[in-house]
Amino acid sequence: MKHFTVLSIFLVAAIIANAQYAPLRNVIKINPLSLALATGNVSYERAISENKSVQVGVFYSSFGLSDLKYQGFGITPEFRYYFAGRKEALNGMYVAPFARFQNFSITEKAYTVNKASFTAVGGGATIGWQKMWSSGFVLDIFAGPSYSSMTLKAENESEDFDVRGGFTGFSIRTGLTLGFGF
Repeated sequence: MKHFTVLSIFLVAAIIANAQYAPLRNVIKINPLSLALATGNVSYERAISENKSVQVGVFYSSFGLSDLKYQGFGITPEFRYYFAGRKEALNGMYVAPFARFQNFSITEKAYTVNKASFTAVGGGATIGWQKMWSSGFVLDIFAGPSYSSMTLKAENESEDFDVRGGFTGFSIRTGLTLGFGF
């Protein structure tokens, strides 16, 4: 029994010591700049090999301006390839193709109540740089082209809502996220 106890303690100590030197494989990030646009944006990234990772980002937005109420959500899955120089996913320069789904509703209460909803689907690619410090703190900066197509459904089929300019066609996706690796 003594040998089993000593062996168990040694095994637990070895696992704990190894865990302290194991590379961090997960990151949770937020986009602090999106808060200025009344949007909460959270991303989860997981390393799947030495220089590849997958990330999924979700956001929710809701704000009102005078008689206009706007709210919606979106999801952005992406694959990241970290350039071969470092051989360390979650750290360094990367390229990331992504897809995006967004669903929004708009309500205007001026003289009458007008309601519309729209769905945008698209994708693109970003190039970025992510740094993970030994403390686990993460900084991620990225930019790249994107394209989306939108379907608008107005409740009363009026032409009062013209939101296509911001959600249809080519645009630039940029971001700065802060997070913590674990």
